[in-house]
Amino acid sequence: MLSHEELISLVNKKPPLVEQMIDPDIQIQPNGIELTLARVEVHDGSGAIAFDNSERKLPDTNKIDFDNDGWVHLPKGSYKIVFNEIVNIPKNIAAIAKPRSSLLRCGVTVETAVWDAGYSGRSESLLVIFNEKGFNLKKNARVLQLLFFRLGEEVRKGYSGVYQNENI
Repeated sequence: MLSHEELISLVNKKPPLVEQMIDPDIQIQPNGIELTLARVEVHDGSGAIAFDNSERKLPDTNKIDFDNDGWVHLPKGSYKIVFNEIVNIPKNIAAIAKPRSSLLRCGVTVETAVWDAGYSGRSESLLVIFNEKGFNLKKNARVLQLLFFRLGEEVRKGYSGVYQNENI
């Protein structure tokens, strides 16, 4: 896992490992980089996947507006969240993510996929609220910590899927 000093060095390179952070001094942690909430969406329909992506169907989503103070109350359920930051992962690094412990203490978690070597873009994750009373969430809240790992060797072909450079 990359150290705080390695993360700072990679954030200061071109392209930066993570860009458009609200406050790097706060978001770069001893063991990872925290991502912040840009928006919340609710799924409106079903999706589908098969072995190859030719039959993939993503469900439509509807944006949930924050109130005038930047808050939203979310009932128990699942939501798509989109982050403020853009992640640019070199071909010798991959990342996984974990929810901030404060979310877990509130009965909330974040589900994610692997951030592959070579991926670049604004990422999305799944926010799952288990708390029967729901959860209040503020725009720009730090919700997730990305943990970066150096690979044994650089991959020849990095991520090149449909989500590359999405929402930049």
